Amino acid sequence: MEVPMATLADRLEALTLRALEQIVGDSEALAAQIAPTRDEKHGDYQCNAALGLARRLGRNPRDIASSLAEAMLALDKSGLLETAEVAGPGFLNFRVCDQALVEALQGVGEPAEPGGRRVVVDYSSPNIAKQMHVGHLRSSIIGDAVCRILEHQGHEVIRQNHVGDWGTQFGLLCAYLMDRGTSGSEVELGDLEALYREAQALAATDEAFHERSRERVVALHRGDEETLATWRRIVATSVQHIHQVYHRLGLLLTPEDMRGESFYNPRLQAVVQELQDRFPAGSRPMEVVEDQGAVCVFLYDEQGQPRFKNTQDEAHPLLVRKSDGAFLYPTTDLAALSFRTRELQADWLVYVTDSRQALHFQMFFQAAREAGWVEERTLEHVTFGTVLGPDGKPLKTRSGENVKLADLLEEAVDRAARLLEESERDPARRRGFSAEEKRDIAEAVGIGAVKYADLSQNRSSDYVFSFDRMLAMEGNTAPYLMYAYARIRSIQRRAGELSCSPTIFLDEVHERRLAMHLARLEETLDQVVQGWRLNLLCEYLYVLSGLFMKFYENCPVLAAPTPQLRDSRLALCEAAARVLKVGLGLLGLRVVERM
Repeated sequence: MEVPMATLADRLEALTLRALEQIVGDSEALAAQIAPTRDEKHGDYQCNAALGLARRLGRNPRDIASSLAEAMLALDKSGLLETAEVAGPGFLNFRVCDQALVEALQGVGEPAEPGGRRVVVDYSSPNIAKQMHVGHLRSSIIGDAVCRILEHQGHEVIRQNHVGDWGTQFGLLCAYLMDRGTSGSEVELGDLEALYREAQALAATDEAFHERSRERVVALHRGDEETLATWRRIVATSVQHIHQVYHRLGLLLTPEDMRGESFYNPRLQAVVQELQDRFPAGSRPMEVVEDQGAVCVFLYDEQGQPRFKNTQDEAHPLLVRKSDGAFLYPTTDLAALSFRTRELQADWLVYVTDSRQALHFQMFFQAAREAGWVEERTLEHVTFGTVLGPDGKPLKTRSGENVKLADLLEEAVDRAARLLEESERDPARRRGFSAEEKRDIAEAVGIGAVKYADLSQNRSSDYVFSFDRMLAMEGNTAPYLMYAYARIRSIQRRAGELSCSPTIFLDEVHERRLAMHLARLEETLDQVVQGWRLNLLCEYLYVLSGLFMKFYENCPVLAAPTPQLRDSRLALCEAAARVLKVGLGLLGLRVVERM
């Protein structure tokens, strides 16, 4: 496996820093100042460092840019630059040497060596005793892509599935099952949902049952073996369903990644006690106040004003214990954060949940910072919008219930299979797939279409779910990209074996455009991670597919005029296929070799 080189942008930035040190004695940070040009006639990359320096030094920016260009060309001993030219008020435009561009393609798409940060990613987090529904789709697939990209960049990733497996609902369900003489082992997940609704209805009318369910909650907390046995069977039934859905979605989550609310339950009292001991009433910038058994955390800014206020403009607290002694979501989340920083030793924590939880995360993140559990660590809340139906409201079934995720995925695969059968009936499009190939293609395309349609959106926005759009063979869709990959593989199969390490020529404009875009994969991933804009990777892959099609139309591959040029163009085909496969894989999509 080839180790990926530094990106062209990284090399340009390093060269610019050296030139700045030489001409002004200062290597002022240039992060994000090297960027691709918007128009290739101005070169490949652009730098605006001279504009900022001119204001600071009181000099003409074009003069600084000119001196910088001369210094960079003189310092460039690696053959990186073909030209460095001044443009406009003081921009520097760079054109990279073709040889440097070819070198940048070596190892493109290969993962970085391990040695990055230790990252906990909290995502998916369904509730036990309920079927996963469409509301769990976004957290699951966004979180999965986040993990894949972080690992690709060399970070150590610890996946955490914070399932809802504790609380009063389990007292209700355990009491109802045990009253019926049912242990839970022979109950299907769909039955558990129905039984829970029955238990809720009974508790509302039968005070004796309501009391028994409360007693079961207490029994769970104190470790009563009979109650725990029923609870464990409920959890096992749910986990089996959850991981069937994960497997079909192609997620990397395993049962070992589950640390639910029950795991943190024994730690909750200690967390509250620590906060009370260290931040008594009157403390700033955080105080913990107990009132009639309820414990609230108040947070203040540097001026001593409340950081969070309610609609009445009053201080809005983070409630960590109710007056009856029960703990809440913030308590569990604080305990989980403490565990992840202190025991898992994570220095970067990423939480993937819907945007409606934004205030909750702002508050408990701030409480954790004030408690000293964060220090120099990075906390990120990756939010997302809602999946909508054609009516612009959250996607539901016709009866108004949540759409079961397993049903949605099954329909996606069925629709993909029908489209494939239609294609196979058309003599002009028929590929002669076997029954097994058809099943495999339909599975990959159907599941991939659902995932890609979601990930290609601005994650903060709501979007309307449409099978027709996501399964379209044109536009920025999974089927289009998967077909582009399969088409490249078809070209390669017809070509046969490629000669070892062919020389790549970039004399034609379409060859160079394709090569430059391929070389920018890692730069694109760096942009994706800044704010977790996964749609940028989708856009990159869509543009790549279009550039490859243009290249193939304008630059004969199999009928190239010379064997050397044929091998060169086949090498570009191989790089394009590899980057498409890697890019789609980072999004959690599986490609097929024929389509």
